[in-house]
Amino acid sequence: MMSRRNFLVTGALAAGAGAVPTTGIAADKKPRPSANDLRDWGAVRRQFALDPAYTHLGLFYMAAHPRPVRDAIEDYRRQLDANPFRTVEHLVFENAEPQRMTAKVCGAIASYIGGRADDIALTHNTTTGLALLYQGLPLKPGDEILVTTHDHFVHHESIRLASERSGASWRKVPLFDTHDAIDADAMVERLRKALRPNTRVLGVTWVHSGTGLKLPIRRIADVVAEANRDRPPDRRLLLIVDGVHGLGVESPDIVAMGMDAFAAGTHKWMFGPRGTGFVWAKPEVWATMRPLLPSFSADELFAAWGQDKAPAQPARASWFSPGGFQAYEHFWALPAAFEFHRTVGSQRITRRIHELNGQMREGLAKLPHVTLYTPRTEALSSGMVCFDVKGMTPKQVMQRLLDKHRIIASTTPYAVSYARVAFGIQNTPEEVEKTLAAIRAMAA
Repeated sequence: MMSRRNFLVTGALAAGAGAVPTTGIAADKKPRPSANDLRDWGAVRRQFALDPAYTHLGLFYMAAHPRPVRDAIEDYRRQLDANPFRTVEHLVFENAEPQRMTAKVCGAIASYIGGRADDIALTHNTTTGLALLYQGLPLKPGDEILVTTHDHFVHHESIRLASERSGASWRKVPLFDTHDAIDADAMVERLRKALRPNTRVLGVTWVHSGTGLKLPIRRIADVVAEANRDRPPDRRLLLIVDGVHGLGVESPDIVAMGMDAFAAGTHKWMFGPRGTGFVWAKPEVWATMRPLLPSFSADELFAAWGQDKAPAQPARASWFSPGGFQAYEHFWALPAAFEFHRTVGSQRITRRIHELNGQMREGLAKLPHVTLYTPRTEALSSGMVCFDVKGMTPKQVMQRLLDKHRIIASTTPYAVSYARVAFGIQNTPEEVEKTLAAIRAMAA
């Protein structure tokens, strides 16, 4: 097969480029902390270089890198600075596809989410992933995309732009009428009733950044499967999930949840290098899609170009990983983030995050001047807590916490905004109580 490497290494260039580099895999061999090293939460917290002068409750927004991720980024950066041409050639292009760094990164993700590396495309964030999915689907006039009113701007905007180009329509439905009436059965039934014969895609968000609500994705996937029983293969309904605020918090058995495609950035709860993300989709979904950007991750694309023809085979995940030169040290260091999660323990991480945020929800629910919007039940909540303080705007609450208590909170970026805090494995029960005391004092 003709590959980029076959074209590039010719003539005088071949003599200098053919030697095996002395760098390129050292970062993979650097010692990482063991489970024993991370046996208590204080030891986990010390892996992060966070400013101790603040209580950090906004790390879901942009993660601080733990030490193993920082070390991996720095190791690869040194290699690139020492010999950029040879490092990129060796790790990106020289080997057969399964031995390249792209495949290794996809393999690390796949082993975490329970899927296959061949079904993963690498992206830079959730926004890119959702855009690649919706723009790549073979939608046409008469088709419909169904989404909820609660999803983020980038989810709605990806759908809007894809609909404008394809001629498909899209529709938004609410999952509930009031926050004190959120019920899993009712939400699932609303989605079931909202489906129409021409609905080709159902787009949902696993954990809502506007309220902290966690959707029952497995049950929604069952509704989609039921709808597909009487549909021909070319008219089946697809379930697309924005999973960024569930990844790294909830169970990593993502593929088993039953969706057709899943998009997430890894630089939030996964503590991955900034500017990294992925899309997982079933191979039969990839096969029907249309790539939007040239990719460097599939030899058959370059071979077809060299023969002046279109590729003969159906599309696959690697065709959707954007090509061009990247911040390679960040992508290559991504396996270190997944390894860090495995070392700490995924179930342990889930329990800790739920315990801390549950403590916060229960504390806020007792305050008469606070309105809590996040469901109190663990089944419908995750790592965020959203609320209002009577007589104050969300921005005023955030600013008061920062100015008086050095607590970094946030506000939800939606038409109706709330104050928001999020407790991760870097936080402590004492910081929960400190935050509750600060909000309790706002009654005055």
